[in-house]
Amino acid sequence: MSSGSVWNPENIRDVAESVGINNLGTDVVDHLTRDVEFRIAQVLEEALKFMRHAKRTTLFTQDVSQALRSLGVEPLYGYESTRPLRFGEASIGPGQPLYYVEDEEVDFEKLINAPLPKVPRDVTFTAHWLAVEGVQPTIPQNPAPADSSRNTDLIPKGTGANPHMAATAGADNVSVKPLVKHILSKELQLYFDHVCSAVLDENNEEYRNAALGSLRSDPGLHQLVPYFIHFVAEKVTHNLKSLFTLTQMLHLVSSLLDNPNLHMAPYIASIVPPVLTCLVGKRLGPSASTSPSTSHPPHYDLRNFASSLLLVLTRKDYAEATPTLKPRLARTLLKTLLAPTAQPLGTYYGAIRGLCGVAGAEGVRALLIPNLKALDETLREGLAGAEASSDEARKAKRAEAEAVLAAVIEGLALVEKDNLGGHVAEDEMDVDDAGKAAVVDKVGEIVGEKISELGRPGLINAVLESDDAL
Repeated sequence: MSSGSVWNPENIRDVAESVGINNLGTDVVDHLTRDVEFRIAQVLEEALKFMRHAKRTTLFTQDVSQALRSLGVEPLYGYESTRPLRFGEASIGPGQPLYYVEDEEVDFEKLINAPLPKVPRDVTFTAHWLAVEGVQPTIPQNPAPADSSRNTDLIPKGTGANPHMAATAGADNVSVKPLVKHILSKELQLYFDHVCSAVLDENNEEYRNAALGSLRSDPGLHQLVPYFIHFVAEKVTHNLKSLFTLTQMLHLVSSLLDNPNLHMAPYIASIVPPVLTCLVGKRLGPSASTSPSTSHPPHYDLRNFASSLLLVLTRKDYAEATPTLKPRLARTLLKTLLAPTAQPLGTYYGAIRGLCGVAGAEGVRALLIPNLKALDETLREGLAGAEASSDEARKAKRAEAEAVLAAVIEGLALVEKDNLGGHVAEDEMDVDDAGKAAVVDKVGEIVGEKISELGRPGLINAVLESDDAL
């Protein structure tokens, strides 16, 4: 023990070892011991001021709490008392006394016959602004700027002050506790693990369906919702080449949205990014080869599923919770459609399907039709199979372009139905050269020729009258 030291240096070593710092140097221990003594003296000096101002000669725990508060340190809890504490002494060995707080003996009969305490006041709440547009207002409830600088006076400094920094000091066997206590029960953790493994099981369809069915109907899953959403976002981000994984993640989201026992409105903003990724991602799946059962690439089915989910996310009950969601989605999809650099045909397909689903007939009339001319060159190259290295690649690219063209026609059909009161005219007519030229001038050569080929008067009028309706 260093000369003139009041505080036992062994206490410093015990605290250092408790946070993972071993073999503390003697000089460091001496410096820390003197610093602790200075801090204690500083707190006691302030506490004595409060005691004298209260015209007392006995130091209470309230005086120490007020001293800590005045020095900008969080006060201690659990030792507030209106009477002085009595300390007892017990010996645990030669020269090693142990001090403890003596418990007060209370007469049980006196405690029973004592009058009841006063009824406490009702709890009241007040509200105030912590910050307005990032600026903290100067009101009594907020600390003054000068107080914030004092809060660091008594904060321990150095690598040993934080257990997470102990490893940087060369300490071994450092155990770091999590910052947030895990509140999930073991049953919920097991349920989460089983559902995640079942959803990604490619070899057992019955197991997958059972897991999704449980998510679709079971109550009591509120605590797991953010974990499932994080799981979906992580899997979508790291498995863009696996169509099975991406499709299963969309099925998982769909099951959560279908569960009537879950309140999903607060999580819509977190669900949208992975769904948008599956809708307009540039490269989804291992390749662009066509599926043997369909005439378009298999990732188009994934984009259709994502489009239908996006439509669910913008329905009325969710839109009320996030009123800016629909215009933000429409703006994002339109920005993707009008990107200055050429995008894959699948991205254009997803943007068109999503825009038609989110914005409806009005959105197609105001956003899609005026910008169809910008897709003309891309569609022409796709239908011609330009830059394809083989006949199979040429066929795949042509199939993609035809799917994009079909998505455009479906979007225009929404305007046609809206103009005709929800019906589509089945009669056809021959379009003259003047009408065909007007349509081509409005939406481009590829889409214009397809509309003229269909010969539906309602579709032609929907295109030509779009400017008048704006």
